[in-house]
Amino acid sequence: MLLQIIPFLTASILLTLSPGPDIIYVLVQSMTNGKKAGIMTALGLVSGILIHTSLVAFGVSAIIKESETLFWIIKIFGAGYLFYLAYKVYGSDGGIKIESSKKLPTRKIALLKQGFIMNVLNPKVTIFFLAFFPGFLWDTEGNTVLQFYILGFLFMIQAMIIFGLIALISGKISKYLLQHPRSGVILKWIQVVVFIAIGVLILI
Repeated sequence: MLLQIIPFLTASILLTLSPGPDIIYVLVQSMTNGKKAGIMTALGLVSGILIHTSLVAFGVSAIIKESETLFWIIKIFGAGYLFYLAYKVYGSDGGIKIESSKKLPTRKIALLKQGFIMNVLNPKVTIFFLAFFPGFLWDTEGNTVLQFYILGFLFMIQAMIIFGLIALISGKISKYLLQHPRSGVILKWIQVVVFIAIGVLILI
């Protein structure tokens, strides 16, 4: 189990740290409306992960029970999708654009709902989890639903910690990014390497 959990957490942390829309949104909210707004936004985003985890857990677990071949097809699809993401990131310029907005919600409940809806209504998250999670199951003969939820909760915990830290030090981060606009290039290559590494891990 630990042989799967450790690389899963490592990959999850690197992916969460990469400059995606969620982490940028938390940063923008923190800069615009304060640290508490960023934390509430993060809670909303992270809570949405439960929905995607459930979809993948019950869907893939049913497939595993039906056919080992179908499960392998899913893993091959997952690896292929991660290689595709690596290619897409490779083709990007690596720049990080941060724009504050006064149109963002400011009430705590509104922030929580907004973050949750943003996450749940993003089909790319479900597709990503479908590609990412199956490769880290440690016992396909056991309770796979439970294993998916364990992976889901671990992903949620690390994401909340990182998003929370982003909210708390948003001022310093934004200042650094403004002074080093090309710093995203380093994160770009980290993403490329992580996507390829996870894809290979899933296949082997």
